[in-house]
Amino acid sequence: MTVNPMFVHRHTGPGLAVIALGGVLMLAYGLYLQHAVGLEPCPMCIVQRYAWVLITVVSGVASLSPSRWRGGMLVLMGVLALLGAGVAARQSWLQWFPPEIMSCGRDLFGMIEAFPLQRVIPMLLKGSGDCSAVDWTFLGLTIANWSFLCFVAVAAVAGAMLWARHQAQTRWGFS
Repeated sequence: MTVNPMFVHRHTGPGLAVIALGGVLMLAYGLYLQHAVGLEPCPMCIVQRYAWVLITVVSGVASLSPSRWRGGMLVLMGVLALLGAGVAARQSWLQWFPPEIMSCGRDLFGMIEAFPLQRVIPMLLKGSGDCSAVDWTFLGLTIANWSFLCFVAVAAVAGAMLWARHQAQTRWGFS
């Protein structure tokens, strides 16, 4: 079964708007968990939050942009989603296989103030005791697991939209 690229081409804008809305909902739920439930985000959670902010902004702007600009924005959105998925996967790994020595380490802002950026990024990806804590689950999956699945879904949708865009350009000459 093939999908008509012309159909997908016409619905790219609304699809991007749905992704932006999904990003807003993810961020709102994260803020709810932080401020209403009392779960403090670890450094990796904050990095994932920034990835969601960027994906939300890029997909929102892309949904309102002319069609000829959407290709580059879809690529950027896919790259951001894959980077976010990488951080979420690393955090999931830490949750499944916690470090033997638990140390909470510095928070994200303390790291940024104390160290140059080229040292902060490896420290973030190394994780800490906070990053391996499992404070919340739904259907047996942690926040990091759900975030990973959502990032992968966004990357897959961006890839599908790029593919459909390419098909529409080659078959019907759309931009």
